[in-house]
Amino acid sequence: MGVIVIAVVRILDLAFNIYMFIVIARALISWVSPDPYNPIVRFLHSATDPVLYRLRRLLPFLQAGAFDFSPIVLLVLLSVAQQLIVGFLLQLAH
Repeated sequence: MGVIVIAVVRILDLAFNIYMFIVIARALISWVSPDPYNPIVRFLHSATDPVLYRLRRLLPFLQAGAFDFSPIVLLVLLSVAQQLIVGFLLQLAH
């Protein structure tokens, strides 16, 4: 049973890391004027916009002028959630 939980934890940890890289890529492309019809840009927007939109509605002060802090807050929340969930499941496995 512990081996299965560890395998699930590794997959979950990888999923968190991949999504964090997607959020970082989304933040980086927002600094330039990307082609909105590019498939990569459309993927990054579709993967992150629902979460960022909810975060901006929940915490409207995250947009200060031209700078949007919501990707930074999302990365911090993802990192905390990753540490808590992965740590708890690893403790459960052992």
